[in-house]
This record gives sequence, C-alpha cells and structure tokens, in this order.
Amino acid sequence: MRLADGNPMTKTLMLTLIFEVVVYVLAIPGMIQVDAVPLAPAFGTGLAAAALAGVAAGTLRRPIGWPLAWAAQVAGILLGLLTPWMFAVGGGFAALFLVEFILGKKIESRQ
Repeated sequence: MRLADGNPMTKTLMLTLIFEVVVYVLAIPGMIQVDAVPLAPAFGTGLAAAALAGVAAGTLRRPIGWPLAWAAQVAGILLGLLTPWMFAVGGGFAALFLVEFILGKKIESRQ
C-alpha cells in the first residue's frame, strides 16, 4: 500500500513520521519514570521505533519506505506493551497516518 509518486500527501505522511520519531524518543523517559520500565528495554524499544520511523520518513519516496512506514505504525502501537499510554499515542499516530493515506488515495483517484 503506497501512494503514487508526486502525491502531495506524501509530504504530510513524512511529517507525521518525523513527529513520531520525536514522540518515540520522548516516550523513553516516560516509560522509565511513569511505568518503571528498566533502562535497556525502554531505550532499546524506544530508539528502535524512533529509528524505524526516521528511516521510513527518509525513504518514503522509494518503494522500501512504505513497508517501513506501516511497520513504524505497528511499532508505535506495540510500545504499549511496555507502557499502556503508548497504545493510545501509537494508535493515534496510526489513525492519523491511515487518514492521511486515505486522503492521498482520494487525491489520486480524482486526478
């Protein structure tokens, strides 16, 4: 599932992924302070999810970027396994990503 080259929603989706990077990094201290997640799992999963979103944002104009972007949405939701509030945050980002993607598909169908 990807958008066609030149679709204006691609930039919006890239920005969403960049915001996800910031939030996933900021989730690390939240996991440690709020839910007492040990340092290694908090840093490992938080940085892995952030890196995945960052690489996806950087490669979204290439075919490999789309599977990475969808995987970043799943990773954001899965952070909820370590700290429950990330189910809501990751789910919110995934919903936003999905809505932007659907709008991009609608733009494509009208062109």
